[in-house]
Amino acid sequence: MKRYTILIVDDEKRYADMLARRLTLRGISTHACYDGGSALDFLNHTPIPVVILDLQLPDMYGLEVLKKIKAALPDTVVIILTGHGSEKDREKSMALGAHAFMNKPLDIDRLMDIVSECNGIA
Repeated sequence: MKRYTILIVDDEKRYADMLARRLTLRGISTHACYDGGSALDFLNHTPIPVVILDLQLPDMYGLEVLKKIKAALPDTVVIILTGHGSEKDREKSMALGAHAFMNKPLDIDRLMDIVSECNGIA
């Protein structure tokens, strides 16, 4: 598996930190941001090949963050992970270039399969 960092963007700090720990235990380095603006600022200075993005963020909707990521960094793989997503959100996310759309509660094995797929992409 290639070594790279995954950016986790989720306004639920405890959840983002828990996910970061779970990925770190599986040998993946992570960085967490808790709103869309700080995630976009971080990516502007430190391009990261894989982003796990929540839709419900305090400063902007996740689909707007997805659009901005894909416009600035089209090769970045974005995985949507949300507790409040609808089928319409899934369709829109995929149309905007998301690699995958997952609902909370997280299936860590499925996420790891998706991350493994990203090895050939990211």
